[in-house]
Amino acid sequence: MYQRTALSAVGALALTAGAALAQSTLTIATVNNGDMIRMQGYTDKFTEETGIAVEWVTLEENVLRSRVTTDITTKGGQFDIMTIGMYETPIWGANGWLVPLDDLSDEYDAADILPAMAGGLSHDGTLYAAPFYGESSMIMYRTDLMEKAGMEMPDAPTWEFVREAAAAMTDRDADINGICLRGKAGWGEGGAFITAMSNSFGARWFDMDWNAQFDTEAWANTLTFFKGMMDESGPAGYATNGFNENLSLFNQGKCGMWIDATVAASFVTGGDSTVADSVGFALAPDTGLGKRSNWLWAWALAVPAGTQQEAEAKQFIEWATSKDYIELVAENEGWANVPPGARTSLYENPEYQKVPFAQKTLDSILSADPTNSTVEESPYVGIQFAAIPEFAGIATEVSQEFSAAYAGQQTVEEALEKAQAITNEAMEAAGYR
Repeated sequence: MYQRTALSAVGALALTAGAALAQSTLTIATVNNGDMIRMQGYTDKFTEETGIAVEWVTLEENVLRSRVTTDITTKGGQFDIMTIGMYETPIWGANGWLVPLDDLSDEYDAADILPAMAGGLSHDGTLYAAPFYGESSMIMYRTDLMEKAGMEMPDAPTWEFVREAAAAMTDRDADINGICLRGKAGWGEGGAFITAMSNSFGARWFDMDWNAQFDTEAWANTLTFFKGMMDESGPAGYATNGFNENLSLFNQGKCGMWIDATVAASFVTGGDSTVADSVGFALAPDTGLGKRSNWLWAWALAVPAGTQQEAEAKQFIEWATSKDYIELVAENEGWANVPPGARTSLYENPEYQKVPFAQKTLDSILSADPTNSTVEESPYVGIQFAAIPEFAGIATEVSQEFSAAYAGQQTVEEALEKAQAITNEAMEAAGYR
């Protein structure tokens, strides 16, 4: 009788422990980029170490932005951790929608986060999201095709050089496009690219009185140049291509140049790339006006306020964005494949300094200034976005008009006229004007 009672007690304890373990499951929303997919492959190690299970919701970039924004603004509570960036973090932190990350462990060493990344993921000096990786943008190009074209890529080229090189490298018979760029609608997809590009052409979203600036020569020059170059040397259907589509084209050997996130460097030189041995890197182009067309971004992990698993969520964030995680990836997949752009110590590591794109990535990050991104003075912070709550909605609509122009469904002039009206109407409704 005693033995049966004892066994029953043990069974009850086991069930209780099992129920507790089952309750320790974090639901994480993330983007379907390569580094995030790689992280999911190591999640079992986190679970083994902590007993905390992880359930991933992996989404295309535009869908992710929509889902997490809806969830946090409606207090839906679907996620314990969200993958967000430098646009959302300060705004959501200021609104009290995120848990401050001001109590991370000494071992985590938050001071090691690159200042550009920590600054962009903070509000009033408090960190609200930890960068999984940080990025700027740069040119990735085929050295063999550049040589075949009889040209040499400068370290800091102009847009005119890029257009000339793209035309020279294009070979329609061989299915090689001289250049692949984002045209896909979405404020963080094609919208991010064209905004960063427009900075180098002297354009800006708003003047100092928050009036839209799409009726300017600078914006007309930006869109006309982009569409002309892409029609001439870009892939068919470029109006619907984003980061992942262009990565696939480049890795298949179908792009002479690709200007995009520095984080892509490990993929175009990795095992999935058919051109890995002939890839070079250069700074994003300019037009001689003093601003290059590179952006600044971090995909970061944040804890939405109201989660019932705050402590466990912070534990995962410390694990996934730690120096130890970087070492884990380096040990298993090589230093070229670690998440870049987040920690100072990575760029001080002699082993990482041997990676061919490491210095160019750091140079691109350090040259991006979100507080002074435009040729003419502007009232907003941000390079490929304006850090105001209304921007995401406005820029999504504007990017749709731009993509329609790229696809030949309307003229550049019509797209800019609509962008001007969309933006001014929204800003007036929001009380800026």
